[in-house]
Formats: sequence, structure tokens, C-alpha cells
Amino acid sequence: MPAGQLRYLPWPAAAAGLDAPARLRHLVAGALRTNRPLALWREPGAVHPRLLVARSLEAAYTGLPPALDAQAPAGFAFFPFRDSDHNPALFLPADVGYDLAHPDTVTVAPAARELVPGLTAWLGLPTPPVLAWHYGPQPAPPAATEAEYTTLVRRGVAAIEAREVVKVVSSRAARRPLPSGFDPLTAFAELREKYPRAFVSLVSVPGVGTWLGASPEVLAEVTADGHFHTMALAGTQPLLPDTRPQDAIWRQKEIEEQALVARYIVSCFKQLRLREYHESGPRTVAAGQLLHLRTDFEVDLENVPNAASLGTDMLRLLHPTSAVGGMPKMAALDFLRRHEGYDRAYYSGFLGPVNVAAPGIARLFVNLRCLQLRPTEAILYAGTGLTVDSDPAREWQETEMKLQTVGAVLQ
Repeated sequence: MPAGQLRYLPWPAAAAGLDAPARLRHLVAGALRTNRPLALWREPGAVHPRLLVARSLEAAYTGLPPALDAQAPAGFAFFPFRDSDHNPALFLPADVGYDLAHPDTVTVAPAARELVPGLTAWLGLPTPPVLAWHYGPQPAPPAATEAEYTTLVRRGVAAIEAREVVKVVSSRAARRPLPSGFDPLTAFAELREKYPRAFVSLVSVPGVGTWLGASPEVLAEVTADGHFHTMALAGTQPLLPDTRPQDAIWRQKEIEEQALVARYIVSCFKQLRLREYHESGPRTVAAGQLLHLRTDFEVDLENVPNAASLGTDMLRLLHPTSAVGGMPKMAALDFLRRHEGYDRAYYSGFLGPVNVAAPGIARLFVNLRCLQLRPTEAILYAGTGLTVDSDPAREWQETEMKLQTVGAVLQ
């Protein structure tokens, strides 16, 4: 959004003594108190997080994935694995913004000018000691036992052997009690510190719930210098002490699993008749205490026809990617609907800012390594890509490793 259209509100004298994190908590408290959706995030490699507050839940409902072009509205996308009445697709408009890199002002978009009197009142109120986070109304999903998950894996392998699918990505939910005094903002700060190369997010929406995560996987990115970027991230092993990522040795199962994801991305380019793209990888990358295989794909938008719509078109083709669903897409999704046994909700959906930093800049990530906050517990999620060579016990252990990424804040 052009800066000239924004209104800048200075902090009132009552809040003048607060540092930037305390001002962030103050704004979050006001948004929660007035029942408004909010998104807080820190981009990979960045130092300072940003906060966005939408003027209302109704303003956040959307039917289509966001347009990734400079003329599209600014906001924060929060999309489920599969759209449903229980898990609506959301695009939180950038109505109220706070950038901790510029902590002395709060920005208000033209569409939210009517919020200014109320917002001025929020800023002058004391910060409550306990914040009233939003919780989803749906019951908590069942937590799969090891026996149940390994049975699901065997079914997935059998479906691959029967050529019903080429690959399927199974997943499970786990339930963990919240530690005494658990504070989502503190947990967000811990994830920022622990995973500097992850997209760290905290999203809280009335009637939807509160989600916290640290994702390593770009879904679709349009950069300031006019490039589109996505990645094929798959294959997992632990990062062992005193071991460099580049020295990792991969089994054929992980190599094939990652190659299938890369092939899926190339097939999306082909559907758009796009031939001019740069592919680099696969290479081993670290994400917290885990290693993955990653191939990067980049398109110079100056060199392709219909450049303005490429990001939008690719986003709609990619989601849900074969890294979270499987291949062929519809057959894999049908297998998961019949056998996975729970509602993923926003796990393995996507999220991120569009046109917030500047018009034409979008960074969307797959919602991995995440948890859903409940009043007394957290629901954690993890999945594994299955091929014909998958071993059920190994797949269970892989989910256990992945649960530790965001589960670290529950210790």
C-alpha cells in the first residue's frame, strides 16, 4: 500500500514509556479485547516482526487465494489445507499495522479510518495482565497413537503399490498440555530466536482460533526485484552434532520423495506454458534440528508473458502441493479424506503477507511446524511423505522429530 495513503498515529503520552515489545503487547491486547483478527509474523532472516490487525472478521473472509500483483489489496493470507465452513479461507486486510522496525507510530489504512477514535482509546488504556486469545469452536482432533499412524502409513504404501497414487503425504495431530503461565507472545519471541531462517507466525482470529508456527517452506514469493520464487522441500533426517548439512547422506526413499515434489512444480510451469525458469538443487538445508532436501525455482518476471498474473496462477496451481498432499493431487487428497481420520484445518495450508512491505511484494509459506492453541492444551501437527519404500516405524519417528520444532516452546 502506498505510504501516502496511510494515516500515522503517534503513541499517546500514557504509552510513551513502553518499549517496542511492550507496545506490541499493548496493541495485541486491544485487538483481542475488541474481537478483531490479527497476524504477527517475522520473515526469514529479518530482525523485526510486524503486526497486522483487520477491522473485522467479516472483512477477512475471502473466496479465492490472494492475487500476487502490485495492484492487489494489502493483507495477510491465512488459508486452510482445504476450504470448508469450519475452516474458512481468510485474507486479513492491512487495516492497522505496527512494524517493530519503526516503533513510534501505528499505521491505519483508508478503509479503517473509522477505527481511529477507538484505536486512540486502546493505546491509552493499560495493558491487561492476561490476553484473551481466540479459540476455535470445533472439538480438538483425535491424536493418533503409534499403532494408528503406522497403520495409516501401511495403507498409503499399499495404495502406492496398487498404483492408486504415486505419492501420498500422511499426517497426524498430537495433543500437549500447556505449561503453567503459557504466553503466546513469549512463545512467538522464543521461536524467532530459535529459528532465524524460518517464517515465524502467530495468527488469532475470532471463531477460527490461534495458531503459532515456524515454517521452513516457501510456497510462492514475488520479490521486490521482480522475481517469482518457490521451492520443493522434502526428505527429512536429524541434524546430528558436529555434522555439516552438506555431508548428509540421503536414502533413495528421501531422494525420490523430494524429486516428486520438484516434478510437480515443473508440471505447474508447463500448465502455464512457462519454459523460462531457473532450477537449482537439490541441496541439503537445515531447518532447526532437521535436515531437508531443497530445490529452488525462480522466474524472472521481465522475461515471461502475463508476468502480472504468474504469481497468482502458480499459487492456485500449487496449493496444496505434492509436499503436503501427494500425487496425483486429486487421488492423493481423496485417499487422505478417506483414511487420515482427522481435520487438518490450517495445518499444511498457507499463510503470509501480500503487498504489506510494499506493492508487488508477497511472501507465502506452507503452514508447517505449527500448533493450534486451546484453553488448556496445544494441538501439534506433523506429516511424512510416503513412497513405495516407506517404513512405518521410520515415518512415525519422523513425525516425532517434526513435532519437536514448535513443541520446544511447550517445554
